[in-house]
Amino acid sequence: MQALQIAIPRWNITELNGYEPITTFWQDFSIADKFGDKAIADTYRRAKSEWKDNYKYWTELCLVLNHKIWQWHERDNQRAILYDKLWREADAMTAEWSDEEQEYYFEITD
Repeated sequence: MQALQIAIPRWNITELNGYEPITTFWQDFSIADKFGDKAIADTYRRAKSEWKDNYKYWTELCLVLNHKIWQWHERDNQRAILYDKLWREADAMTAEWSDEEQEYYFEITD
């Protein structure tokens, strides 16, 4: 049996805005990208199930989803549309957060 090798694109978020990732969401979604839209949706469902109550992780998830939209928008518009749908759902969930949690979200994502 041959080992599956998946090249994960580098996420240059630290160079862009100084943010240091605290999760493996970028890697998780990059792996899911290789297996298609169902894998992407499943990865989102699992992340939502596990981390929807952790505002720092959820903030990073929103950041990853947004960057994935941009990663795919010119190469695979359907995939970009899927990431946009997931990002909009994830972003909308932050409206219920406390002021402190929303402040963190906007500081990281702006």
